[in-house]
Amino acid sequence: MKTIWYSKDISLEQLNEQGENTMGDWLGMEFTEIGPDYLRAMMPVDHRTIQPYGLLHGGASAALAETVGSIGSWLIINTEKQICVGMEINANHIRGVKSGYVHALAKPLHIGGSTHVWDIRITDDEHNLICVSRLTVAVRSIK
Repeated sequence: MKTIWYSKDISLEQLNEQGENTMGDWLGMEFTEIGPDYLRAMMPVDHRTIQPYGLLHGGASAALAETVGSIGSWLIINTEKQICVGMEINANHIRGVKSGYVHALAKPLHIGGSTHVWDIRITDDEHNLICVSRLTVAVRSIK
C-alpha cells in the first residue's frame, strides 16, 4: 500500500522526541506504530489521566485523540510551507477503564488541501473500545 505521509523516513523515536515537554509527554503518551495510512499511540491510565472515580478522564482521551490525529496531519503536510492545527474534536466515551494503557489508532477519513478529518479509536489493553473520536484539522499556508 502506498503511504500517505509526506515525510516517508520519520521514525517512532523522532515522533516521540517531537512530543518532549508537551502535554502529551506529561500524560505519558508514546507513539507505537506508523503504518502506511495510520498512526498508533498509547497512554497510561494512572494518576495523571484519571478522574476522581478512578476512571480514565474523558479529557485525557480527547487529548490522546487530538495528539495522534494532529501528528498524523503534521506527517502529511510539507512543514516548510504549511502548518496544521486542531479545529474541532468530538469524543464519545464508550467504556470506563481504571488501569493499564489505552491505545489510539488514527486513520484519515478525509485529506484535503485545507482540512484533514481523522477517525480515532481508543481501546484498552484487552482491545475493548473505550472512546471514538473525530478530529478536524485546519491546514494553513505559512505566510
